[in-house]
Amino acid sequence: MVQVVCEDSVMREQKIKSDNEISIGKNIREIRTAKKIGQTELVRLLDLQGVSITRESLVKIERGTQHIYASQLKGIKEVLQTSYDKLLK
Repeated sequence: MVQVVCEDSVMREQKIKSDNEISIGKNIREIRTAKKIGQTELVRLLDLQGVSITRESLVKIERGTQHIYASQLKGIKEVLQTSYDKLLK
């Protein structure tokens, strides 16, 4: 199950939190490495798409220590040419 977390009553961009059943970061890492794309390269490609993320944030997301924003997940899906099903398996 994936939980969407909203920080306050003002509508901000939503963070998506992994849980014990779904490890979004692990899935991102597996897809990224299978496509032979490094973290720095993925961050660069995301930047070209207008998606704001640092390499440090990507590392934390892949380790499961930082939540991912919905826009970042969408950008990663597009750059890695994958599906939400594979990212959320």
